Order: sequence, then structure tokens, then C-alpha cells
Amino acid sequence: MKPASAPTLLVQLAEPEATAPRPAGRFALFRLGFRPLYLLAAALAALAVPIWTAQFAGALPGPATYPGMIWHAHEMTFGFVLAVIVGFLLTAARAWTGMDTPTGRHLAGLCAIWLAARVFNYTGPIAAALVLDAAFIVLPMISIGIVLVRARSRRNFFVLIVLTAFLLANTLFHLAATGRVAFSPLDAGRFFVFTVIALICVIGGRVIPTFTSNALRGIRQFRSQALDIAALAATVLALLLVLVGATAAVAAAACLIAAALQAMRLAGWNPWATRGTPILWILHLSYAWIPIGLVLLALGAVGILAPSAGLHALTVGAIGGLIIGMITRTALGHTGRPLKAGRVEVTAYVLVQAAVVLRLVPMLATALPYLPWTIAAAIAWSLAFTVYFAKYAPMLAAPRIDGRPG
Repeated sequence: MKPASAPTLLVQLAEPEATAPRPAGRFALFRLGFRPLYLLAAALAALAVPIWTAQFAGALPGPATYPGMIWHAHEMTFGFVLAVIVGFLLTAARAWTGMDTPTGRHLAGLCAIWLAARVFNYTGPIAAALVLDAAFIVLPMISIGIVLVRARSRRNFFVLIVLTAFLLANTLFHLAATGRVAFSPLDAGRFFVFTVIALICVIGGRVIPTFTSNALRGIRQFRSQALDIAALAATVLALLLVLVGATAAVAAAACLIAAALQAMRLAGWNPWATRGTPILWILHLSYAWIPIGLVLLALGAVGILAPSAGLHALTVGAIGGLIIGMITRTALGHTGRPLKAGRVEVTAYVLVQAAVVLRLVPMLATALPYLPWTIAAAIAWSLAFTVYFAKYAPMLAAPRIDGRPG
């Protein structure tokens, strides 16, 4: 294989190098979007899954708004995942443009909206939950849109399209869950998940191999623009066919083709070379759940497995794994620390991967008891984000150790 050439990144990620530590005693939680929103997302991830598992087991009553499974699906997508994405985009937009995104009381207000939305999604009224969820998408969209337009950063306008898709999906979810539209709320959740997977294929497909080649000098990689385009197009088509309920044979065939292309793409990035570098292997391993998830979706389409098997591979494995990998990486980089995963980070990485395996085991081996494995998966997931919160809360509340702004 010939060494890969470095393609132009659609999304540039600033990862400043660490410098000598300086004393930092000031409160800095609301200096950049990633700081409070990563912590809020981690707290929700640590709490919401055990709550839903207890409801599923009959140990807790369900929410006042929706059935427990519907609430779980909503909060882990439009609550947890969306908080991470918004925190990331508010931070990235400043790096792309050099212009400020919401900080201070404006950022604190946005976090308060997110918190209020979580409360109302559990207790009601549902109308308040819908409005607050929408506000948490629309307000960052306006802020990001303003800086992108002012900076003429046209190549990043796609972010506004993605956020619009999230707004549509969340609105459909609430309307469907209340019976106001003839649409399944779980389909709205799947639309959100599949949009995130497409986003990962675009952004992750650029930054994961680039991070790898930058960190492991001399690594051999194979990267092909034609393969990238084919893998993305095939994946989007396959997920669309699953979403609209295409015939089993067509959906399964599309998923298998997409899985093969994604596996070829990942193999070209040389993931085996990252085995000694946890902050890299977590990205490769998590991306590997995309082809695995597509295979499971194909098996679900033809009735061999439950459709939820493929969905959990994509949500817990791909999205959850990449989130824990990126919220450690970006938090380290943007607080002036070396991009190196220590014991806490590796523990969190392993726990998330354990969670997806434990969650899938009773779906793949139906003779096994479902509840114990689900509880074990919930514990692993919750612990992963608990250890993240415990280490990173003081770090994200304090100024950068290199004295730079942000």
C-alpha cells in the first residue's frame, strides 16, 4: 500500500499543544461550549440509562410523559448525543472562524434550557419539552450561522443543514409520541441516529485517519476519495432504505454492500497500528461498529435478528464509543493538556465497548436471559461516563493550564 496523501479536511479541528502549566484558580466552566455541555451530557448518560433499566425491570415507575422506552430513546439521542454535538460545534465554529460563539451568561442560559428540557421531558408538560428542545437547537444554530456567514466559511454551512434535520426529527418525535401525526416516534429517533452516522462517516472519515497519521509518524495508510464517496453513498442509501421500510431483500443487500465498503475504508486507515495508543484505538474501534451495525441491520431486515440489534451497535458502539473518545480528546486539547489517554480514559473506553457487547449478547443469543445482560450493559455504560465526569469536571471548570483563552 502506498502512503496516503493528506486530503483537505472538511472540518478543521484545532488541537493546541500543551505548554508548561500555570496556576489556575478562576472558574472557567462557561468559557467555551464544550466545557459545560460535555459535562451535562456525561451526567445524563450516567443517570438516564440506569433509570430506564430500573423502569424496564419494574423497580421504578415510568416518566409522566412517555412510556419508558420512548423516553429512553429520546433522551439518549436528543438529550445526550445532541448536547455533545452542540458543545462540539460551538467550540469548533470558533476554531473555524476565529470569532466568538456563546460564552458566559449566554452559554449558561443555553445549558439551563437543556436542563429544563430534560426535566419537562420526564415530568411534562410535553408542550414545554417540545419548545425547550427546539430552543436548544435553534439558538446554537443562529449563533453558529452568524459566525459562519460573517467569516464566509461556506464549506461549513453543512452544519446548519444537519441542525435543521435534528430540529425536524425532534419535532416529529414529540408530535408522533403524542399522536398528533401518523408517524412512529421511534422512526424519528432512527432518523436522528442515521443522520449522526452519516455525519460520522463524513467527519470521522477525515479526522480519524488524519489524527492517526499525525500521531504515528511513518504509518502506512491507504485512502481513496472514490472509496470514501462510495462508502458514504452506500451507507446513506442503506440507512434510508431501512428507515422507509424497503423490502427485506433490498434493504439487506444495501446494508451488506455498505458494510463491506465501510470495512474496506477502515482497513485502509491501518487501525492495528493504533493498538498501543488508546486515544487513537478508541476512534478506530468505535468506527468499526458502523460496518458491524450495518451487517446486523441486514440480519434484522430479513428477520434473523431483532432490528434493535443493529441500532444498538450504531448507537452504543459507534456513536457512544466515538463520543467518549472525542470528549476526552477535545477536552484535553482545548484545556492545554497533552493528547494522551491515562488510566481513567482507558477505563472509560473499555467500559463503553463492554456496554455494547453486553447489550448485544442477549439479542444475538436469544436463549440467554435478557434482563441480567441489559442491567450489566447499563452498569458498564453508566460507570464509563461517571469516571469521565469525576476526572473532567474539575478540569473543565478551571482555566486552560497554558494560560490561553478558551
